[in-house]
Amino acid sequence: MLKGGLIGCGFFAVNHMHGWNMAQGADIVAICDRDPARLAAIGDAFGISALYSDAARMLAEQDLDFVDIATTVPSHRSLVELAATNGLHVICQKPLADTLEDARAMIAAVERAGKTFMVHENFRWQSPVRAVIEAVRGGAIGTPFFCRASFRSDYDVYANQPYLATDPRFIIQDLGIHILDVARALMGDVERIAATTARINPRIAGEDVATMLLTHHSGMTSVVDCSYASPRRPVTFPETVLEIDGSTGFLRLDTGYQLLIQNSAGEVRRDVSPPLLEWAERPWHNIQESVALIEQHFVDSVLSGQNVETSGRDNFETLKLVEAAYLSAETGSTIDLSVL
Repeated sequence: MLKGGLIGCGFFAVNHMHGWNMAQGADIVAICDRDPARLAAIGDAFGISALYSDAARMLAEQDLDFVDIATTVPSHRSLVELAATNGLHVICQKPLADTLEDARAMIAAVERAGKTFMVHENFRWQSPVRAVIEAVRGGAIGTPFFCRASFRSDYDVYANQPYLATDPRFIIQDLGIHILDVARALMGDVERIAATTARINPRIAGEDVATMLLTHHSGMTSVVDCSYASPRRPVTFPETVLEIDGSTGFLRLDTGYQLLIQNSAGEVRRDVSPPLLEWAERPWHNIQESVALIEQHFVDSVLSGQNVETSGRDNFETLKLVEAAYLSAETGSTIDLSVL
């Protein structure tokens, strides 16, 4: 049984803890946060008595196998390097780092320690998106040559996460990173990207609309479009809509979690709605389930010695896309990823 410590008891940490409670082969035995109220609330809710305000002290005093870092981005590098120094496996929330330099240093630190480094990039672990990934990788539509990945709503994400309204970087860094990662999972790594952004909501600091054109190493194309300013009814948050053309067929993941696959064998329609876990709530249940799935993947990979899918090195390619998208939007140029 792997013993883990959670660092960060903020808004999303309760989902992490529920996911770990479901995981086979791992337990969270200690938690850490600088806010005593948040620390006590998570400790009480999940029966954790080993409470710490200092991560270094927790890692020194507890006999841990891994840490789950669920803090904000500026603290990621120091905490990942601390965990690596202590010889621990690491799962870290996205975005991985503020800069590519920090990300490279974090990856190198965990690799020197010989441990597993996974990024908590959960969108590709949402069961509806996973159904699409498995269909494409299984050859259901042949070789994919075009993908559109879309996430659009006017859901009030600022209510629970008010810092999102004050960050000069918003939708690409917070949401677009997920959708870009889904496009990579489906279509492979990216050679170049062109992006445009807009701020529709005058009460926020960053961009709330972004459209990105990706050219993959395969020569194929993806369009990734994201918006938190689209007054669609019914509200489709937090659903990702996907359309993929392949050499022998077509696939669409539509709103309401409806999957359509057309190929030479005919047409298949499936409801791929995520289950409503007993601790989850709509409409977040899609994301909440994915937390449990990604944490189980982490545990299984560590115990078996297999590579994790969203490793630090893999997620670095997604982080490069985020940086390149902002650079493209700022300069009006198409950015070659090889220069980053």
